[in-house]
Amino acid sequence: MGGPGDPPEGTPEGAPSGGEDEYRSVVFDESFVRAARLQEYSAQERMADHAPAVRRRPPLRRGLSRQALVLFLLIALAFVTAIYMGVRNPYQSPAAREPVGPLRMTVVPLAPRDTVPGAADAEYLYAHSPAARFRVGAEGVPLPAARRTAHFSGDQVLTALTTAKDYIVRSALDPEVLTGGEVRSVRVLLDPDQLDQFDRSFERPAADGRHAPTGWLVRFDPSRAELADGEIRADGTLRVAESDSSTLEVTADHTFVYALRPAGDDEAESSLFTVRRELHFRFDRTDLRLHQAQLVLSHVRAGPLSCAEDSANHLRPLLAHQTAEAGGPAGTDPYAADGVTALCGALAPNAQPRV
Repeated sequence: MGGPGDPPEGTPEGAPSGGEDEYRSVVFDESFVRAARLQEYSAQERMADHAPAVRRRPPLRRGLSRQALVLFLLIALAFVTAIYMGVRNPYQSPAAREPVGPLRMTVVPLAPRDTVPGAADAEYLYAHSPAARFRVGAEGVPLPAARRTAHFSGDQVLTALTTAKDYIVRSALDPEVLTGGEVRSVRVLLDPDQLDQFDRSFERPAADGRHAPTGWLVRFDPSRAELADGEIRADGTLRVAESDSSTLEVTADHTFVYALRPAGDDEAESSLFTVRRELHFRFDRTDLRLHQAQLVLSHVRAGPLSCAEDSANHLRPLLAHQTAEAGGPAGTDPYAADGVTALCGALAPNAQPRV
């Protein structure tokens, strides 16, 4: 006899035994049945008047997954935020920058009362002068402690002090600058709004309190004097203060002492030349970011010089065993709109080496 699932006549010849047929491998699970778009009516439903044998099922309604919903909400939030940022900027607009004023400068020559002392050894002159305790080169321009202020961080204060020191070192200690050569190293440290004044000072020098090259930097007449010793002595201080919420000010007061000799004469005796510089720098946040400075005031006293000679373009030192010429600077017209009173001072005897 055949099995329970076999036909009464038994399994046909050639058919696979065990009730297996060629459709046994096709499996219609529950999800497949539910996903079918066509559904056959049941026997009870077919007893009614239904013309078609099947009906079309409505498509399944599948909800969004939680991850998709969260992603959609994030995109919508970003879109709304972008629109809000475009309509209303939450950041404060930067305050308009105050105009940068011109540098005001004064160059005062100091005339010696007696003959300028000289010696073959520059070290001997330094040791017997007030510069004996001074440091050499940039070491004589030390930086004070950089402490934060009410509106500026410690790093910003340090930037202001460092920029001021860089300007001082380049404008008073660089041999190229001192000998009347390249000035670009000084120029690049200035605020761009002062560059026209700086350039005009070197193109058309004038003793008008605005356009004297020696107000910007120290330089000697290369046809008259040269450095006898590269170890320039320096001493002074730097002070920083916050003038308002957007500006830092640095005040520099330094004395530089140079050993000089006649140009082109290596055998000549040396003499000392002293320059006292008081510089006032101003820094806004743009200057701090660009490592630049506004030089607003320069007061220079230098000697030994002759008051009869122009010290605006170059310093023309009186060298060893020379004396000041008689006379003084030309008179100033008090009715001239741009007239600047010419000044001259006397170099104190104790400022000279004791030889």
